[in-house]
Amino acid sequence: MSASGSKKVIFAALIGNTLIAITKFIASVITGSSAMLSEAIHSLVDTGNQGLLLYGIKRSSKPADKDYPFGYGKEIYFWSFIVAILIFALGAGVSIYEGIRHIISPEPITNPLVNYIVLGLALIFEGTAWYMAFNEFSKGKGKWSYIKAVQRAKDPSIFVVLFEDTAALLGLLVAFLGILLTQTTGILWFDGLASVIIGLILAAIAIWLAVETKGLLIGESANSEVNQEIHAIAEQYAGVDHINEVLTLHMGPGFILVNISIDFTDNISAAEVERTIAAIDHEIKSRNALVKRVFIEAERRTIPIERITQVAKKDTDFL
Repeated sequence: MSASGSKKVIFAALIGNTLIAITKFIASVITGSSAMLSEAIHSLVDTGNQGLLLYGIKRSSKPADKDYPFGYGKEIYFWSFIVAILIFALGAGVSIYEGIRHIISPEPITNPLVNYIVLGLALIFEGTAWYMAFNEFSKGKGKWSYIKAVQRAKDPSIFVVLFEDTAALLGLLVAFLGILLTQTTGILWFDGLASVIIGLILAAIAIWLAVETKGLLIGESANSEVNQEIHAIAEQYAGVDHINEVLTLHMGPGFILVNISIDFTDNISAAEVERTIAAIDHEIKSRNALVKRVFIEAERRTIPIERITQVAKKDTDFL
């Protein structure tokens, strides 16, 4: 998923949510619908979230400096996590509060036709934004299922927008049903119940987003295929006796940091070690454009503590 593709999707969602939020607030004032007010708050939160994602993308593209020698790539992870918190605290919290308030003290909905028109327009706008996000995410998911692709994704900007838009579409359907049931049955608390359900949907989406972005923020390794490829590249060189470990870390969506511990053969010279390290470094970077920094340590092969204990016991028994 390219950065330009991410920005295109986010800009589309930003414009759509801004227009939708304005129309929903106007409709909620005219009709007095709690579900419509919850939807307006939801769209307003989404608009702010897209702004934060764009800010995160801009910050993450800053070059490395002396204070941040590995760059600012993790900024996008931080702001994606903030987005998840805002969805939970503002979107879900306010929607549930408004819903409970209208269940306790229900108010009649006036001019329901206005709500239906606004919900229909919102469905078109949100559906378009959702399709763009879904299409962009599908391009980069490869052979994996959608859930697995989200778990493996290292650029959260696309799936954050996709999750938001999915929640928005579900919320619109719930709001429509709540207003329709209130109008047809005359039971006013259906509208408040719809608002509570919208809040619960937002809470579920926010928790899922927080879980997925938390790992990236803390520091996830590259996918197993990348680790295996790096291991295979390093072990093929003459003079390499054993690969002790391969450690990788995503410093951002487009930056993988690699640390390799290698046990070289005893008869290899220092000059040959230097040449081998340089060759491994070059090949890893040429095979994977995301790998920006490679650190290679020459270390003796570590022996598991269980093996050391077994050897010591045999020596003791012999004596």
